Amino acid sequence: MKRLIICTAVLGLAFSSAAQAKGCIKGAIVGGAAGSVAGHGKVGAAAGCAIGHHEANKADAEKAKAQAPTSSSRGDGKF
Repeated sequence: MKRLIICTAVLGLAFSSAAQAKGCIKGAIVGGAAGSVAGHGKVGAAAGCAIGHHEANKADAEKAKAQAPTSSSRGDGKF
């Protein structure tokens, strides 16, 4: 049964798009390791995936904001 769950998880990650899995894999590994120490590896992996995905989205938003072009005009056509 454990083998089936692991195979399903690996195939799910393999076929998911990169945008959806961004940050999830790294977070799941870290969360799973931390949860395993506490005796809750699966819960830790799920929480780590959610947090990793959130942090990846936040980093992408900050990167997009930093790359946004800045304008020196006041909006009225005068510089």
